[in-house]
Amino acid sequence: MGLIADLFAKLSRPSKARFATGSIYDFKVTDMEGKELPFDTYRGKNLLIVNTASKCGFTPQYADLEKLHQTYGNSLAILGFPANNFLWQEPGSDQEIATFCQKNYGVTFKMFGKISVKGKNQHPLYQWLQAKTGQVPTWNFCKYLVRNDGSEVTFFGSKVNPLDIVNQL
Repeated sequence: MGLIADLFAKLSRPSKARFATGSIYDFKVTDMEGKELPFDTYRGKNLLIVNTASKCGFTPQYADLEKLHQTYGNSLAILGFPANNFLWQEPGSDQEIATFCQKNYGVTFKMFGKISVKGKNQHPLYQWLQAKTGQVPTWNFCKYLVRNDGSEVTFFGSKVNPLDIVNQL
């Protein structure tokens, strides 16, 4: 009887992994040019997924993200997801955001169309990331590091400089 009770308790207890179904490679997202891109494209690379904003105190992190892209681009894909979830700090269109990033920070890493990273309209990718880590973005420039085989996801808050994440690889 004790074994059955223990099994039932384990099955009824919420588990982060239980709600994170599928793989990161199952997702397809729309880039800033409006093209749907399968995440399977990034299989074998570490992924650093970042919710970005152009009018935030953390916006200068674009420069460090670009530096990571230039230095580790063969093994690490930087993926930017503009979001307007925090004090409307990303009000522009995808084209305006792309122009801002290129002009001010020379961004060449992959940027995607603006999405919601929390709340009732949270994008499915961010639902999956939240389920894997138990963490939802608390502000702009939160980061999720996905291991190159998709097995492990680690959350980093906005205050963590992207260059400091290299030590986690």
